[in-house]
Amino acid sequence: MARIAALCGFLYLACLVSPAHAGCRLSERCWWHAHHAIYHKENHIAFLEANPAVDDGYKGPVITRLHHKILRIRDAIGPRWPHWPVPCCYSRKPIYIR
Repeated sequence: MARIAALCGFLYLACLVSPAHAGCRLSERCWWHAHHAIYHKENHIAFLEANPAVDDGYKGPVITRLHHKILRIRDAIGPRWPHWPVPCCYSRKPIYIR
């Protein structure tokens, strides 16, 4: 029994200190950093697309790579907000003003 408890404790500590949690103490902070990174990558894409001095042969692969990074980040952080079955503001009775 003591061995099983020690093994469970070790696995708990190993999962607690996993690289997935590195640099992200709070989930809101990680969400904020992820959206900040997406924002900067989208700005970089917009800059490359709008710059006529940059050759299309150079900016095409860079833009494609940035799009894939954005999709991976969005997939990792999940949806923006929870989806409720019935929207809150449409479930109220209508207000009539005389």
